[in-house]
Amino acid sequence: MKAASLKEVKSELSHKSPQELMELCLRLSRFKKENKELLTYLLFENADEEGYIESIKSAMDVEFEAINTDSYFYMRKTIRKILRLIKKYIRYSQNKETEVELLLYFAGKLKEFNPSIFKSKALENLYNRNLDFIKKKVSLLHEDLQYDYRLEIEELE
Repeated sequence: MKAASLKEVKSELSHKSPQELMELCLRLSRFKKENKELLTYLLFENADEEGYIESIKSAMDVEFEAINTDSYFYMRKTIRKILRLIKKYIRYSQNKETEVELLLYFAGKLKEFNPSIFKSKALENLYNRNLDFIKKKVSLLHEDLQYDYRLEIEELE
């Protein structure tokens, strides 16, 4: 089965009644956890972006506490998992400021993590790539925000 294009889906949705749209959303949310998470964000957390950011930061803190520090191999796996989760939550928000805020927090947690990530070349490269990515994203923001975020980036370098 070939998936319809976004234009075709949009056109078809415009012909549906509100009741039919609600049924489609509920049915869609049953199939994949990410669909349900996105609907939850759009319905409940979209209005309070600061609360959303804080909830993700607290979840990130919990994940960092659970990292197995027995070897750098396990640390790398878990840190990559945390980064994947962050990027998923950023996709839900689609807000550039939220993206920069969460990535900066992640970089800060990485830098202060013990044992030091700078003893592992792979983790150091992940950290540096993340900083470069943040710099690119900051350059797209408003000038006032750029200044504030650049100060935070300088602390991380």
